[in-house]
Formats: sequence, C-alpha cells, structure tokens
Amino acid sequence: MSNRRRFLKKLGLLSGSVALTGTIGSKVLAQEAKLKVNQNKSIVLSTWRHGLAANDKAMETILNGGSSLDAVEQGVRVPEADPNVGSVGYGGRPDRDGHVTLDAAIMDAYGNAGSVCFIENYMHPISIARKVMEKTPHVILSGEGAEQFAQEQGFEKKDLLTERAKKDWESWKKKSNYKTEVNVENHDTIGMVALHNGEIVTSCTTSGLAYKMHGRVGDSPIIGAGLFADGEVGACAATGVGEYVLKTQTSFLVVELMRQGKSPEKACIIALQRIKEKYLDKNPDQAFQIGLIALNVSGDYAAYSLVPGFQYAIYHKGENVLIDASSIVK
Repeated sequence: MSNRRRFLKKLGLLSGSVALTGTIGSKVLAQEAKLKVNQNKSIVLSTWRHGLAANDKAMETILNGGSSLDAVEQGVRVPEADPNVGSVGYGGRPDRDGHVTLDAAIMDAYGNAGSVCFIENYMHPISIARKVMEKTPHVILSGEGAEQFAQEQGFEKKDLLTERAKKDWESWKKKSNYKTEVNVENHDTIGMVALHNGEIVTSCTTSGLAYKMHGRVGDSPIIGAGLFADGEVGACAATGVGEYVLKTQTSFLVVELMRQGKSPEKACIIALQRIKEKYLDKNPDQAFQIGLIALNVSGDYAAYSLVPGFQYAIYHKGENVLIDASSIVK
C-alpha cells in the first residue's frame, strides 16, 4: 500500500509539474507574442522638422532596449543640444531681457509626471524634469528652485545664449515690437509621443516664445496643456502659442475625447475647433498657430493644426518621414 501511495504521489507531482510547465510555457509564449506585436507597433511621433533627428534618437533608444519613457527623453535631448534650433534648449531665443529660460515636461503611462519651468543655464531641462518625476514628491519645480535641484542632481551648467541668438535679440531690441508670428522659420516647441511595448508616454521641451516677458511660462511644462498621457487611452502633445493651449487645456481634452471613443484625428479637430471658435473667430486679425500630435494605445495616430504650415515627423515600421499636417483653417 505504501508503495502504491508513493507511486500515486509521484504521479501527482509529475502531473502537477507538467501542468505547471504548460502554464508557465503558455505565459511565456503569450508574453513573447505580445512583445512581438508591440514591437511591430512601436511608434514615435514628434512636432516640426527637428522632430526627424529626435525621432531617430528615440527609435535608436528603443532598439537598444530602452523604454518608451527613455525614448521620449533621449529623443528631445537632440534638439535641446542643437544650437541651430532657435526654439529649444541651447540656441533658443532669449526673453526681452536677454535671458534664455527653458520649460520642459515628461509624463509616463501610469500618471506620473515631472516638469521644470523658467529654468536657466541647463541645456537639458527634459532630463531634469524626469528627475523631478522620479526623485521628488512634486510635479513642477521652477526658476531658482529648479536650478538648485538640477545642480544637486549633478547636471552641468552652461551659458545657453549663442552668438546667433544674441545677434537676433540685439536686432529685435531696436524696435522691441513683440508680436507672435505663424510658423516662424517653420519650427517651434518640440513635443513627442511614443508607444512601445504597450506603454504610451509623452515629452515636451522649449525655450518659449522669442522675446517674451521675463518670467513668462507657456503651456509646455503644464500637464494637461502642453502634453498629457494616459496609459489606458493615449497621449497628446501641443506646439504653438501656448497661451491658447493653456486656456483650453488642449492636450488633456484630446486624450479625454479619445477616451470617449474619438479617433486621434477627430479628437484633434474638435480641440482645435474649440480654440478657433473661442479666440480666432472673435478676432480674425490675429495670427497664431497651434499644432497637435496624438496617439492612442492601439497605435492609431494623427496630427492636425489650426492654420496651414505645421509639420510633424513620424517614425513607424522602419521609416522616419516628415509630413505636412492638415489644418482646420485652409
């Protein structure tokens, strides 16, 4: 009897191990299948022509094993470091007093976010924003406090006012006429959204409007305005004159419209139509641009703008291209 019991016990253990192995094997296969599908759907979307170089770096980060969050940080660091990009980071145009002040924000798929605004002398505010998200209990640090935090985190200080930007500012000072212009030099804030391995995230970084009042902060570092991500729905990033984006919480609105079942394109159109009706239609003589990029968790994406001239870069299925976005005002 004892031998029989031992035999049955062994048989039970063996059966259990086979069942367990089968379960584990199924889970592994399912995870591998999911990974393969998600890798095929890896997408990086960003604003303006400088988004091409940013996309290249973001996708390189993904292919080297980085997360989607790593991708949107590393991607936008490229224009931050490019002195020829006059609206982001090093080489960005100063405010009317000659100070280059930067704003940046980043948001992951789980509702975590970090932001810095009105920060000087640090080339990569996007990386500082990520540290705010990961190392502090706060969302936004500004001005001297953000600079103190950056120094504590080991970021290197750098004078961000290039000779080119200084000459432009000195030329502007002769008349000191502040006026927003549509699609100036065809570039502006860089916003980026990315989907990889099922995680959708976003980032945004800028030097703000050229010759703005000292202390001005735009939409880029404000969660829900310049950018927003929800891992269950999708992500959106905005570019253009931030005052209008701030007053309509545009990126949050786009994501909420996608939550309600709207496609990324339809969501962008509805959000831009609201800006048009509230501001542009009431004062048709004013000129300003708002551009949006949106991506949902299924991999559907869109870009749309208020007026013609907005371009976006899309990296998908091994191809990185620049596309002229449609606009609601023709």
